[in-house]
Amino acid sequence: MKKIFSRPSILPDRTNHYDEHGHKIGYSRTTLLGYTNHYDEHGHKVGHSREGLLGTVHYDESGHRVGRSHESILGYQNHYDNHGHKVGYTWDSLLGKKTRIKK
Repeated sequence: MKKIFSRPSILPDRTNHYDEHGHKIGYSRTTLLGYTNHYDEHGHKVGHSREGLLGTVHYDESGHRVGRSHESILGYQNHYDNHGHKVGYTWDSLLGKKTRIKK
């Protein structure tokens, strides 16, 4: 499984994402419309997310739905691909959010 660590940035409405070795792999920014745009380490937009009726819905850079996330009864955020297969989960830690995604 791939490990990703997310920590709030010093910039408002921005979260930085790091791999298991501490290398920055991208960031996310919340928009005025309530969307969250996602960018790679070079600042290129790779997708966005928005809240839906059953959790958060994720889209790729072309606007195609690629998955969804919702909170489990244990407090984890479970992530699913567009076919409903679980691909990972996120939990809160003392240093920020940690995510594990199947490769």
